[in-house]
Amino acid sequence: MNPFSVLKRVSFKHILKGILLGMGRPLFIFPTIKATKDCIKISTSHYGKLHHKNGPANAFRHALWNYLIAKKCLKWNNKEPLVYDWAKKVTDWHEEAFPNKPLAKAMDLHNNAVGRFIFKEHIEKSEEEIITVLQKMTLESVKIEGDTDLSKFKDRLVHILEP
Repeated sequence: MNPFSVLKRVSFKHILKGILLGMGRPLFIFPTIKATKDCIKISTSHYGKLHHKNGPANAFRHALWNYLIAKKCLKWNNKEPLVYDWAKKVTDWHEEAFPNKPLAKAMDLHNNAVGRFIFKEHIEKSEEEIITVLQKMTLESVKIEGDTDLSKFKDRLVHILEP
């Protein structure tokens, strides 16, 4: 995907916010880009194009993305709360910069948080082990609707569309 075609979809306000966010943690920019590329590659290898829809594969991708951002940034700064906070800020920015329908946005934000939870709970595990954990969680992903209380699924992946 061409980065310039992606930027055309983002408002000037959100581009500016993204630049300021990156300026706050410049050492995290490249690990975040690497995490994003790796996440797409891994998600595609396991689920094909399904991870672009709002089903369980999408839940996997969002959780893996947050985990990978935190894990890869940890190599540049070994302060877990700092990389956890960065992963939250950058993925929250993404959800604001690329607007989605309310339920899809809530689902994405929830699955992002699950990925960060997995990072905190399994910091010592390898990426391969985490992929296995997330694949199991993907099989147990919960289908949600507009009136679903997501707080009941704190450590579970959620999805909208059937696989």
